[in-house]
Amino acid sequence: MENKPLILLVDDNEEILSFIADDLEEKYKVATALHGAAALEILQEQPVQLVISDVMMPVMDGFELCSIIKSGVESSHIPVILLTARNTLQSKIEGLELGADAYVEKPFSPEFLQAQIASLLSNRHKIKSYYASSPLVHMRSMANTNADEQFLEKLHDLINQHLTNMDLDVEQLADFMNMSRPTFYRKIKAISDLTPHELINIARLKKAAALLSTGAYKINEVAELSGFGSLTNFGKNFQKQFGILPSRYVAQIQAERD
Repeated sequence: MENKPLILLVDDNEEILSFIADDLEEKYKVATALHGAAALEILQEQPVQLVISDVMMPVMDGFELCSIIKSGVESSHIPVILLTARNTLQSKIEGLELGADAYVEKPFSPEFLQAQIASLLSNRHKIKSYYASSPLVHMRSMANTNADEQFLEKLHDLINQHLTNMDLDVEQLADFMNMSRPTFYRKIKAISDLTPHELINIARLKKAAALLSTGAYKINEVAELSGFGSLTNFGKNFQKQFGILPSRYVAQIQAERD
């Protein structure tokens, strides 16, 4: 139960909310809101993984909600599906320009909505896995919006600036990023499926892979430059993360160049 993704449904029609929630509750945890302003309160308090919102609502409509979600650093990673009865091209273009990830016209089949949700969540998971398992792939590869890209670029640069600090932790990084620890932790977890500690460790290993790929450093020098206390610890971590020992990785890079 606890591992089910949390989906936020936003619609001023309680019957539609109930209908969609009933259909989704077998696979997902579901939270509901009657308009965009109520939805934003839930987004601040709970680790929502996907938002499904009607477009036409009082107080705050779906377009405005989508725009706020996609422009805010705390929420820009969250996929948004917009529901609308306005079957016009201009309406679709407006939603997509605001960063909506999918557009579903009312009336819709529950199966189609389920397929859209599953596709968005699956694609995000694949992107995160690819980043974690690929030695030279940059952190920004996990970005889905400009706000995400800027956040990850800044975070990547900060980690690399403090790479030799073996005590670098979530409190320090949150402080550097001008975010509260809980908000920072939740953002990292949502955008990467990793804890900040795991992300720091992977960033160290990726820096090590980049240094090794230059051929200019010995493995023990790389271990030290990337903030690992011992060569043995570095070797174990590298193999666990990328499935290859540093020495084999170096040999593979050299073979590709020859």
